[in-house]
Amino acid sequence: MRKKTLIIQGGGFRTSFSAGVLDAFITHNYNPFDKYIAISGGSIGLSYYLSGQYRHYYKAMCLLAEDDNFISYNRLMSAEGMMNVDFFREIANEKIPFDFETAFSVIQNKEVIIVMTNRETGEAHYHKPTKETWLDAVIASCTLPFVTKGEHFLDGVGYMDGGWSDSLPVKWAFENGARDIVIIRTTPPDVKISQSWPDYFGSYYFWDNEKLQACFENNHLKYNASIDYINNPPKGLKITQIAPVDPLQTGTYSNSVKLITADYRHGMECGLNYIQSLNEQDDSV
Repeated sequence: MRKKTLIIQGGGFRTSFSAGVLDAFITHNYNPFDKYIAISGGSIGLSYYLSGQYRHYYKAMCLLAEDDNFISYNRLMSAEGMMNVDFFREIANEKIPFDFETAFSVIQNKEVIIVMTNRETGEAHYHKPTKETWLDAVIASCTLPFVTKGEHFLDGVGYMDGGWSDSLPVKWAFENGARDIVIIRTTPPDVKISQSWPDYFGSYYFWDNEKLQACFENNHLKYNASIDYINNPPKGLKITQIAPVDPLQTGTYSNSVKLITADYRHGMECGLNYIQSLNEQDDSV
């Protein structure tokens, strides 16, 4: 049987869509993947998916949207940042507990990669988490510059959000053996982007670090190159995208329980449609 790789794009609160897709997978016991690659908020969704905890990520998203421990505009200019990513640890350990034991039993003989960005070099780091490093890897991959504390340390190295170095690591996956890839997107498939305000600000803020400055300056170009790669994959690579047709109602930072729920339901619908399409293919054989 051909091995399958699952990639889960990040996108802050937009990953409520991913939560819906993953819950559709859980309800149908659908997990044919041998390798998992997650970026930023996608790594939280992946965690609850691997542990089979239905609706847990959706509940976590709703909690994050309403809890002042996570979002406080009074902290915008503080070292902690408007979004307190360290709050993820409390969520995973206490508020909406993550079942480590089940997740690790599921991934025996499989591979999990959490993508983060090296804060000094601006290069992607493809981390293989252990039980000891899992939560720190998730926090590192979700640490947004300027909005959160901006840097999280893992094994003595500072990291930030993985979306700044490889937000759609399809090429990396192919170069490391993937031949059948399913991508859960949080943006419409063919939409390219221009330089965002965090990219623009970062390219000036990190003027004294040429590599990190280039990371922000070229982020949108790397993203758009990834879209081109997906649309024109090399021979032997199959790519399936599960994605919203139109931009989601939530944003990276903007949210409400109402918007999160709408995007979650849309993701659930897309996930169920994907599974139905697979069943129809089986019936036609």
